Formats: sequence, structure tokens, C-alpha cells
Amino acid sequence: MFATLSDRLGATFKGLKGKGRLSESDIDATVKEIRTALLEADVALPVVQAFCADVKTRALSAEVTGALNPAQQVIKIVNEELIAILGGETRPLVLAKTGPTVILLTGLQGAGKTTLAGKLAKHLTSQGHTPVLVAADLQRPNAVDQLKVVGERAGVPTFAPEPGNGVGDPVAVARAGKQFAIDKLHDVVIVDTAGRLAIDSNLMTELVGVREAVQPENVLFVVDAMIGQDAVNTALEFERQVGFDAVVLTKLDGDARGGAALSIVSVVGRPIMFGSTGEKIEDFEVFHPDRMASRILDMGDLMSLIEQAERAFDADSAERFSAKVAQGEDFTLDDFLEQMQAVKKMGSIGKLMGMLPGMGDMKAQLDQVDERELDRVAAIIQSMTPAERNDPKILNGSRRARIAAGSGSKVADVNNLIERFAQAQKMMKQMGKGGMPGMAGMPGMGGGKKSKGKQPKSQKAAKGAKGRSGNPAKRAGVGAVDQDPLSPPDLGSLPPELKKLLQ
Repeated sequence: MFATLSDRLGATFKGLKGKGRLSESDIDATVKEIRTALLEADVALPVVQAFCADVKTRALSAEVTGALNPAQQVIKIVNEELIAILGGETRPLVLAKTGPTVILLTGLQGAGKTTLAGKLAKHLTSQGHTPVLVAADLQRPNAVDQLKVVGERAGVPTFAPEPGNGVGDPVAVARAGKQFAIDKLHDVVIVDTAGRLAIDSNLMTELVGVREAVQPENVLFVVDAMIGQDAVNTALEFERQVGFDAVVLTKLDGDARGGAALSIVSVVGRPIMFGSTGEKIEDFEVFHPDRMASRILDMGDLMSLIEQAERAFDADSAERFSAKVAQGEDFTLDDFLEQMQAVKKMGSIGKLMGMLPGMGDMKAQLDQVDERELDRVAAIIQSMTPAERNDPKILNGSRRARIAAGSGSKVADVNNLIERFAQAQKMMKQMGKGGMPGMAGMPGMGGGKKSKGKQPKSQKAAKGAKGRSGNPAKRAGVGAVDQDPLSPPDLGSLPPELKKLLQ
């Protein structure tokens, strides 16, 4: 969503690199470029004006004019101001002291409330909660049936006593749903309410009635991030008539300009709590203003990447694999397949790579990542016998032809996999000896052969990484003065099993 804004800001900051000191005219030109970039991203004019004024004031102060690297200081200032307009800090859910925690979802029709209810339930289940969905949207055709399907996908029960399609009282259903949660010992109640194509008095009266019936701890306004400034206007009206505690942005993976996310907090005065980033039930994340600002400035989001890795990688498997590497044991194709499948659980490879710092210049490559390549590689490995997986050296021509036929691929594909796997084995041996392997080919992105010539600076830096901070945020350069956010990505803080597959 923020790709265009990131490109514009990146080009602006690159123009500052190499300057030992910034003049007032340099700062004016930079602020002008930032203003243009934000306006093109459909950010509200009052927000743009306040943002640029704060950046200019700080950029003209002694903190920049007396700095050794003023370009990096300007980036740092813009990063901090972006964090501020995105809400400043992460806003958690308010949990009830007694009884179930009630979460009321509001918003216009088409914003994605029903799907969001399932994603939120899945997220809360992973944190040890026992949520229940309540089907209080009795107006939209098949809304109740859709919530039941979403609940099944999320693995949570759905309370739906009324068929919907215009039949039933949503206030009574919401009240009964809360009582159902109390009786069945569910600790979270997620109430899906009706929306309209536009704001009307009937919608607001219904929402006020539901709110008074269940007394929710959290009222979340769900808004489609792709509708731009209309999202801000709609949020203002909902806040005036119904009131809500926080915002949830859906369709953050879309190609809209992102102005709603950058405007809604400042204009409405309510924080963004969650974001929906795709169609899958797992495409849901807590909204961290500092991490989002870091992504916009192409500084990466290693913290989110590491959190996803921790959820996807089995602890026992990771420990066994680490011990195997440390002891110098051979890395087998079974290990390769296991680690690759774990990375697949984390989501889109393009999105994962996009979380690394300095990947803005590789957008074209990331867009060309073929997600199906992992499935093709898995099919090739699973077409091998246990002996072949354990020792690929025995794979002669006839065996490779058999494997290609069994996996529906070509012999060249099998050969390419074996070549990439041989490089992975070498990397694992280097890691076992305490070294840092170089960048190898990744499924779906081509490559796979060693580069000739001088060693890349990123590899030299990685070899000399010993002794640096273990804080992933510092390693990613978030808010740090001593690291250039536009420098090549640093994978040093990632788990070795993830690091291997991203290299």
C-alpha cells in the first residue's frame, strides 16, 4: 500500500546522501518533496501541513546542523514524526476484569467486518483465549452463513440463533451471545454487526442499541484502507454518533495510496489497533506505529519477521536443527524440506523479504517471486526415496529422470534443486564453524550460483558483525543514528533456520 510513498521518500533521502552539511535551502527542498509525496499518497492536508512544519523545525535545529551525518538525522526525524502521526505506540485490547471481554465490530458494509471477525478470533486463539463469534448482522444477505464459515476456518464457535436476511433482533442476539459466552466459559465475545452502504439513522440507532446491550470493553471501527479520505470522514461520523475506541484497517495489501492510515489517527484521535494484510485467515497483524513507519522508510521490520518465525517454527524442531548444525552433521534434503515448509507457514515470501531493510530497490524482484516454486520443490523432494534424500550423491541420470516424472517436473528442475541444496549444505557447514555464509539462490527468485569477483560489502559486513547489538530493532537501524536505513539488508539477528532460507 505504501510502495509509492516509500519510493518518493527514498528518492528524496538519496539526494541528501553525501552532503556533509545541509543548508536551509536543502531542508526547504527536502520538506517540499516530502509534502508532495504525502499529498500524492492522499494524506489529509491538515496532517501534511502539521507534519512538514514539525520536520522543518526540527531539521533546522542544532540537532541536524551540528550533526556529523545530517542526512541520516533527517531520516531519523521523519521516522519519528511518522511514528507520531501513526499513533505513537501500540494500542492493546482492553480485557475485562470479570466475565468475558466483549469486542464490538462496527463499520460500513463492504469494509470486511465479517472476515475480520474470524481473523481476530484466530489471533486471540493463538494467544490462549477462547473466543466466540456472535452473528448480529441480520440485514446483509447470507451474513450469518458467512460468519459461520469464517468461524469454522478460524476454529472457533459461532453463536447464530437467527437466520438473518432481515429476520431477527440484533440487540437481542448480541445480549444472548454475551450470556452464551458466560455459560460456555468463553473469555472473549466478538460481535459482528450490520453495516450499510452509507451512514443512515437506522444503522446508528441499531449500533447504539447493541452497544448498550453488551457494554463492550472494545468498540473497533473497521474501515477499508483503500477508500482514502472517505475512510476518515466516515470514521468522524461514527465517532460522533456511536463512538469507538480504535480503528482496524483492512486491505492493507491493496494498491491504494495509504492516506487513510496516515490521516485517521491525527484527524479522528483514535489509534489503529489491527491491520488485515491479505485474504487468508492468518493475514492479520497487530498495528505497530514504529514498525509501519520503518516499512514506509524502507528500513525493514525485522521484529515482525522474527515474531512470525517464532510462530511458524516448531521449537523442538528448531532446537534439533540448531544442534545438528553446531555438531557439524550433514544437512539432508529432509531438513531442507522441513525448513522450507516452516517458512511457507509464515506467509508470502515476497512479503517476508519486504520486511528486510534496504529491499526497496528490489521491488521488481520481489514482485516476480513465484510462490508455487516451494510446492514444486516439495514435490521433487517427496518423489525421492529416503536413501536419496539422505544422500543426494547417489542421484544418477536414471534416478533423476524418475524423480522428474514422479513430481511432474523436468530433469533440469531436479538438477537445479540439487545444485541449490549443495550450496545450502556448504552454508550449514560454515554456520557450524561460526562463519556467515554468502547469499545463495532462493526458490522463485532465480540465482543459485556463486558470484565471482570481489566479495560483496554486505558479506564483509556480516563477517564483521560479531560484537554488535543483539537488539533486532537496533540491527535493523530503526531510529538509530549510526546506521544508514538505505544500506543493504542485515540478516544477522534472524534465527539460523530462517536465515538460511532467506539467503
